[in-house]
Amino acid sequence: MTITSLLVANRGEIAVRIFRTARAQGLATVAVHSDPDENALHVRDADAAVRLPGAAPADTYLRGDLIIKAALAAGADAVHPGYGFLSENAGFAREVLAAGLTWIGPSPEAIEAMASKTRAKELMRSAGVPLLEPVDPATATGADLPLLLKAAAGGGGRGMRVVRDLDVLKEELEAASAEARSAFGDGEVFAEPYVERGRHVEVQILADAHGTVWALGTRDCSLQRRHQKVIEEAPAPGLPEQLRTSLHEAAVAAARAVSYQGAGTVEFLVAADGRPYFLEMNTRLQVEHPVTEAVFGLDLVALQLRIAEGAALPLTPPQPSGHAVEARLYAEDPAHNWRPQTGVLHTLAVPGEVRVDTGFADGDPVGIHYDPMLAKVVAHAPTRAEAVRALAHALAGARIHGLTTNRELLVRSLRHPEFTAGRLDTGFYERHLGELTEDAPDAGRATTLSALAAALAEAAPGPDAPLAARLGGWRNLRSQPQTRRYTAAGAAYEARYQPLDHPGVRVLAANPELVTLEVEGIRRLFHVKQNSNTAGVREMYVDSALGSHTLVPVPRFADPQDRTEPGSLLAPMPGTVVRVAEGLAPGSAVTAGQPLLWLEAMKMEHRILAPASGTLTALHAATGQQVEFGALLAVVQEEQQA
Repeated sequence: MTITSLLVANRGEIAVRIFRTARAQGLATVAVHSDPDENALHVRDADAAVRLPGAAPADTYLRGDLIIKAALAAGADAVHPGYGFLSENAGFAREVLAAGLTWIGPSPEAIEAMASKTRAKELMRSAGVPLLEPVDPATATGADLPLLLKAAAGGGGRGMRVVRDLDVLKEELEAASAEARSAFGDGEVFAEPYVERGRHVEVQILADAHGTVWALGTRDCSLQRRHQKVIEEAPAPGLPEQLRTSLHEAAVAAARAVSYQGAGTVEFLVAADGRPYFLEMNTRLQVEHPVTEAVFGLDLVALQLRIAEGAALPLTPPQPSGHAVEARLYAEDPAHNWRPQTGVLHTLAVPGEVRVDTGFADGDPVGIHYDPMLAKVVAHAPTRAEAVRALAHALAGARIHGLTTNRELLVRSLRHPEFTAGRLDTGFYERHLGELTEDAPDAGRATTLSALAAALAEAAPGPDAPLAARLGGWRNLRSQPQTRRYTAAGAAYEARYQPLDHPGVRVLAANPELVTLEVEGIRRLFHVKQNSNTAGVREMYVDSALGSHTLVPVPRFADPQDRTEPGSLLAPMPGTVVRVAEGLAPGSAVTAGQPLLWLEAMKMEHRILAPASGTLTALHAATGQQVEFGALLAVVQEEQQA
């Protein structure tokens, strides 16, 4: 069979990446989109696009019937599911095939076999890999703790919870099930022992219809937040060769056991004692596949397409070369419980010889409905140390304007002594988040200099003005003082620039986009850009070797808590109310810490807790309601102590 037109049943970065290969293969491309994604990059990038009416994934990207209709209407002859959404849904794969379309992925039977955690574990047991045996939550005791709750139908951290207290097990099971149902259309959840300080190691496999199965090395994905990967690399560093070989053999055995075809990943948890435990097999391409592509010099999407057309793989894969590291750039605030961010991404520019996979272009909005990942940045080099250094340098020099991101966290993580030494485990952020998000010792000085640069850029004539005009205003001449005031991260900064009132600083040049200062004898460049945020407030973005700073005349988001009475429960971010506690109504008695509401934003679920024991006097939220940042959700009147 020959594919001529490809529909990607996905969105964002995923679809953009697949379209890139499809175009290189000479294929026509078809996108699908929800209403919020009407003008998204993946829609603009495709040859044709079909609307899926609605906003929620359950009404759009999880509607296999609508996607198949879209493929037939647009004349596509193949469907690529990407990763996430319906990519591991055997029923959808069957429907695609029944419609006469080519399915870019393993057979429905293979998807089903590995979707069954029991069957998958049986396959791995026969391959000799140790397993984490499931625990029945109904009979769990303190000896079984801690437990990991996992969604049976998907991954990506959705529907996962760590339980360390039996008293909250029932509540966490319900929350995990609700999140899994929302993300995958299936609320089944199971429990297994949670391994402290384990490593998340996986093997990329690729198999054709002619009996050839490749094991394309290992990846380490241990650095995770909320069970979602943040930094990944290939090969997994520091594994004994015997362990590496046994993981490869087990992954190949699992693929052969279900006559697997296409790309897939077998995931393991490696305990501190070096013993591997099978986690699951993902019957799809992984988000982190670029690190494997870099090390092996392959295009996995191109190989997926060729396998679907019936082509045979060479008997042996190419030899790996060097080391690759990938960082996921998220629109979120790690210092405030990983709070997802929304707004306009004014600028995303990453320097250096790195690969950037993104679903956004400058000026695109970032909304509340989907994962907050902005881009994946990948560095490849002959050695791990060189790849890590190159990636950290590229991220540190990136210009990212309009949204708070985890960029600084990524840079500090890559430069952390534990990471550079290859001492990796899934508890990294639990141990180090505080130090990775605290202000640097010289943060105030760096912001002050950035404020000065912003003031000089605002007051400077255009870049085409004569040099004398550009420099004339900054001489140390006594004249009427010129001052600009800014706010950055809630703190006030003042820049006095005529006459210059910053000891140790000399202005060398300034125009509206670039300011050059000499600071304590060191020449420094400050790149300046202006934009307005979604609230219409003007912002100044200043990037330099001292860091990136957003300066505004007023705080970007004034804390709504400053304007409300005690006991008010406010939306910590824009999102959708997905659940209200059963029986909750005005007049209900509540206890401190009791979950009252569940808010979903950007694929993450957040619980709104009672701030104190007392009485619920107002409830302004309902299931399915969309709320803005700072919206009043409910009010709890604290009980008076005798």
